[in-house]
This record gives sequence, structure tokens and C-alpha cells, in this order.
Amino acid sequence: MANLVAIVGRPNVGKSTLFNRLTNSRQAIVSDEAGTTRDRQYGKCEWNGREFSVVDTGGWVVNSDDIFEEEIRKQVIVATEEADLVLFLVDIKNGVTDLDVDVAQILRRSKLPVVLVANKADDGKDLYGQYEFYKLGLGDPFCVSAATGSGTGDLLDYVLEKLPTVEIDDVEDGTPRFAVVGRPNAGKSSIINAFIGEDRNIVTEIAGTTRDSIYTKYDKFGFDFYLVDTAGIRRKNKVTEDLEFYSVMRSIRAIENSDVCILMLDATRGIEAQDMNIFQLIQKNNKSLVVVVNKWDLVTDKSQEVIKTFEAAIRERMAPFVDFPIIFASALTKQRIFKVLETAKQVYLNRKIKIGTSKLNEVMLPIIEMTPPPSIKGKYIKIKYISQVPDTQIPTFVFYANLPQYVKEPYKRFLENKLRENWELTGTPINVFIRQK
Repeated sequence: MANLVAIVGRPNVGKSTLFNRLTNSRQAIVSDEAGTTRDRQYGKCEWNGREFSVVDTGGWVVNSDDIFEEEIRKQVIVATEEADLVLFLVDIKNGVTDLDVDVAQILRRSKLPVVLVANKADDGKDLYGQYEFYKLGLGDPFCVSAATGSGTGDLLDYVLEKLPTVEIDDVEDGTPRFAVVGRPNAGKSSIINAFIGEDRNIVTEIAGTTRDSIYTKYDKFGFDFYLVDTAGIRRKNKVTEDLEFYSVMRSIRAIENSDVCILMLDATRGIEAQDMNIFQLIQKNNKSLVVVVNKWDLVTDKSQEVIKTFEAAIRERMAPFVDFPIIFASALTKQRIFKVLETAKQVYLNRKIKIGTSKLNEVMLPIIEMTPPPSIKGKYIKIKYISQVPDTQIPTFVFYANLPQYVKEPYKRFLENKLRENWELTGTPINVFIRQK
């Protein structure tokens, strides 16, 4: 499981630019206007053969200076509680501000490794401004330019030195791990309590990897799995529950530690931006998915038409990945709770599916013959042979062709859909590769 690094700092110091630089992406929107980052940005950074997760804090809504500062303070507190290391970003051109001093105070009190990063050191003259930051009491500042990338290599070397080594899981191999995730108040705690029920003696808790998730062993009614419960589900935290940043940082931990994610939606509120953030985390980490629409007891009209409309709306938002089960349940009345567990178990088995090479070719080659890849520049693409790659995290299929470079994304999606039609792959992501025969 990867370490988690949080980027904190006041608005407009270049957090999103640094995030894009570290994750080698253009995921976060960058603009000169303060408060541009509204949603949590989450990505992976690879450096010198090691990988860690990066989360870009942001999303402050400016009503007044007081609220502004209070929100930043909350974000910093959450970051120090959840991350393994904090990158504290300051602006070398602007010097130290009161807000920087406040944030530094919180960071000094935390036991976490903190790296002070003086951003916007775009040319040699800017470097003279670094000395002012020593008064923050956080050691030597690293002078970087997130925009040009200067200094980021040295910074990453230092980050790897400071990151704690990840402990190996205490849980035995081969037992499925199910994580219950979702935004605050979607009913995560309630459904975990409903699963566990009164027979708590059958349930054993095993602390998992680095200061984060708790594995709860569940082995009754013919089930045997671990519930990957983020530490925050049980204990109320110092930080208010409705802080979105908190739910995403906790979700990162749970999702990375699981095989199947049970994503909780609130039937009374539908699917919201925060649900989509968590869904994207599940996708980025290649985890299997079961969607549970909770609080179904509060919905007055439960007709088939309403259910179909609800399902269609969820699949439309989550497209192109639409092959996952949706269960309408109520953690409070325990309606369909058992079905949630049965479905999660089935989705886990789908994830482990092994399809024989002869069977794959027997079914897929006639389909490909009927609908071959479109020819490009007068060249005909022939797919001759298919096999499943053994021992992969998710089902992975290789199609051997004479001109693999000409097979485009829409045709790969067509192949994926045909695989899903012919085999039970519901709920699990799959990989389709085209290789030279």
C-alpha cells in the first residue's frame, strides 16, 4: 500500500501546479485566481521505483476572511492526521504571511515529517527570499519552481528519505477485503454496524498497515472476509464530519487496502460530485465495485419505474464503466443487507475469474470475424489469437494482431463489452491489450 503525501498551504501558492508536476498530469485546474481548486485532487507519484499517493488540498469557499482562515486550518489538521508526510507550500515571491505562520504552528505541533517548499523560485534572484522562511521553524526550505520543474527532483529524493516504510499487512493472504466508502452521512457506519450485528464475538479486529485502516474479520452465515474500515468510521474525529477533504483522505486509505469497494449513495440526495470523486478513486486503483443506494426506506415511491430511472442516472454519471451491480438497501431496517454481502462476494469471485485459452478463442474469434477492426490506410487488421494473462490484479486479456498500433480505443471497448457479455465479469474492471502476434 502506498504512502500518502498531502500538499498544504494558503491559496495561490501553486499547490495545484506542484500536484500536476508530481503526478505527471494536468488533472488540477491551474489559474491565478485564489480558491480555484474546489474538488480534492488525488494522484500517484512514481520516483526512483517507489510509488506514493499525493492529495492536493484546496476547495476553500471565500465568504469572509475568518471563514477562509478557519477552513485552511481545518484542512491542515486533517492532513496532519491522515497523511504520512506534509509538503507545506509557501510563495518565495510574497514572503511570509500571517496565514503561513498559523499553518506552521499547527504543523510544528504534529509529529509528522513536514517538508517546507518555497515555490515560484523561477530564477536565481528569487533564491535570496528563502532565508525569511527560517522563522517558521520548519527547517531548510526547498526552493522549487512547480511551473518549470526546477528543484522538484531534489525535493522528491528528500521526500522518499523522510517517508516511513510501509508495514506489511497483518492479515492473511487470500481472504477478500471489502471496503465501505462514501461521503459523510451516506450511512457507512450504519451499514458496518448492520453487518457486524450483535454477534460481535465472531468479529476480530486486526490493525492493518501504517496508522490507517482496521481490518474487521467477518466469518458468519457462510461468509469469510475482512471489512476494511477506515479508522474514522468508528471514532468521531476532532474535525467536523461534513468536511469533504476528510472523507476523501480516509477513502484513499480504505480503497487502496481493499479488493471490492462498497460505495454508499444516499437515496434521498442522489449522486453528487463527492460520490463521483470517490468513484474515480475506486477506478484509479482498479478496484471492483458494488453500489449501494442506502436509506431506501425513506423513499416513498418505490415503483420499478423509479428504480430504473435511478439506476440509469447512476450508470450515466459513471460511464463508460457501467457493468456493476446496484442494490437498493436500508442499513436502518436491514433491508437487503445480506444481498449486499452476497453481491460483494460474487464480484470478488468475478475479479478472480480464469478463462481457458481454448474457450476464449472459440467464443471471441467468430465475434471478431463478424465485426473486425476497421481498416486504416487500406491495411486490414487481423486478430489471430487471445489469451488471459495469469496472476494479475484484475482480469487481463491480450489480443494478438498483425497491426496492433491501428486498433483504436472504441474497438477495445467493443472487445471488453463482448467479454462481459459472454463471461461473468460484473463489477470488476478488466484490461484489454492488443499486442504484436
